[in-house]
Formats: sequence, structure tokens, C-alpha cells
Amino acid sequence: MMLTARQIILLTLVTLIWGVNWTVMKIGVGTMPPLMFRAACLWSALPFLAAFMHWRGISFHVPADERGSVLRLGILNIVCWNMLIILSLPLLSSGRAAILGYTMPVFSAIVGAMFFQASMGRRHFLGIAAAVAGAILLLWHEMANLAGRPTGVLLALSAALCWGVGTQMLRHARLSIHIATFTFWAIVLGAVALTVTAVLFEWQEFRLPGAMGTFTVLFNGLLVLCIAQVGWFSLARGLPPQASTLSVMLIPVVGVFSGVVLLGETMHWQDVLAILLMLLAMFSVLWPSPQTRAAT
Repeated sequence: MMLTARQIILLTLVTLIWGVNWTVMKIGVGTMPPLMFRAACLWSALPFLAAFMHWRGISFHVPADERGSVLRLGILNIVCWNMLIILSLPLLSSGRAAILGYTMPVFSAIVGAMFFQASMGRRHFLGIAAAVAGAILLLWHEMANLAGRPTGVLLALSAALCWGVGTQMLRHARLSIHIATFTFWAIVLGAVALTVTAVLFEWQEFRLPGAMGTFTVLFNGLLVLCIAQVGWFSLARGLPPQASTLSVMLIPVVGVFSGVVLLGETMHWQDVLAILLMLLAMFSVLWPSPQTRAAT
């Protein structure tokens, strides 16, 4: 399947915005408690997205028989992903969080094979083994640096699992609403859930963000949660999974190197090897087979 110019532009934007955002989020959680920071990002996205929908004449209405699907998909793709990954960031470097978060395609492939009759060949199992090996390397490194507390790694892997399941469910969902409408209400759900959780667990740590914190919130609200999130949902629904392979593979690489350049994070040999293993995993799971390429 050949990509159109619009799809190529979307893939490029998603790759660059989400890749750099791992560094931006790392800065953000240094200025605010993590749940409050992410809740602020989600709330800040809504006016931009609402203005876009009004400008394009996109309806906010969700048919009654589709609201349950929107709720389930929103919980997995927005609530669980954002809550778990933002809690992992204070415990990990932005590069390691990006690597672990983007094991999502591996989980998505497993879920597709188990519940949606997607085929898995030997190279898919090779990819799963490579992802597990990469996670073990990162787990070992984090245990060495965090005195045996691998919480950040487990949170990031749980976030990737939720996103992988949610992506497969979104791909097979029968929704008549515009993708921007789904994104809007999923973000509303996420904003409410993270706000309630932040009030319950982080109220005593509340502080107003400075100029840099405000920038990170607006960066997430406009670029990450409006442009990139709507673009990703559009691609996830409209293309076969292998069409976004290049983008998904490059996002954690952009995340790692942006952390090195912008935050001065140090790369160890375990991180380099983990990157290679994760890329091998994603490549083997998502790259189309010779039969698929011939049919295309």
C-alpha cells in the first residue's frame, strides 16, 4: 500500500513531535508533580482541538450505541497510557522511557494474534524475544542505578501494553464518528481521570509552573495531543499496521538522542544494545512479509 503525501507528512510530524516530547516531558515533570503536569497538558489540548473541530464543522456528538466503545478505547489509549508513562518518567531517563514505551508494537502484535486472528510467523517470535531481551537489559541497568527498585521500567512496560491493546481495539472498532471527535472525548476522559488522581495523591506537592513548565504544557497541548495524537489515531484506523513501521521505529531513537543533546543524558552500552534490540523487535513484528509486499 503506497502512502499518500498527506500520510507521509503525518508520519513525519508524529515521529518528530512524539520523539522530541520525551525530553519535553522530562523537563515538565521537573517543574510540576507528574500527574498534575499531564492533567494540565490534557486540559490545555481541549481548547485547541475544540477550535479546530468548530472551524472544520466537525460534530461533537457521539451516537449512544458508540459511547461504550469510546469509553473503553479512551481508557486504554489515553487514561492508562498517560497515567502510567508519566509516572515512569521521574524514575527513568527520557531515552529509556521512550524505548520502553515504544515496545507497544510488540504487545499490539501479540494481542492481534491472540484475539483478532492476526498471523504470527517465526520473525514475530524473534521480535518478541528481542524485546524481552532489551527490557531485561534496561531492567538490569535500572536496578543497578535505583538500588533494586525497577518501578519505572514496570510502569513504562505496563503503559506500552495498554497502548498496544488499545491500538488493536481501535483498529477493529466500528466507529462512525470523526477521528477528531473520538480524540476530543478521549482526552476529556483522560483529563478528568488524571485530575482526580492528581488531587488525591499530589495535592500537597502542588506548585505553579514557571515559564519553562508552561511551555512544556502548551507544547503537549497543541503539538502532541492535537496534531500528533489526531494524526496517530487517523493512521491507526486508516492504514495497516506495517504502514507506520518507520515512524514507530524512529520515535524512540529521536527520544533517546534528543535526551542526550538537550538534557545531557549519558548513554551506556546497555542502552545502545537495548535500542538495537527494540528496533529489531519492532522491525520483525511490523515489517510486511514478502507475500504482503508482493500482494501490495
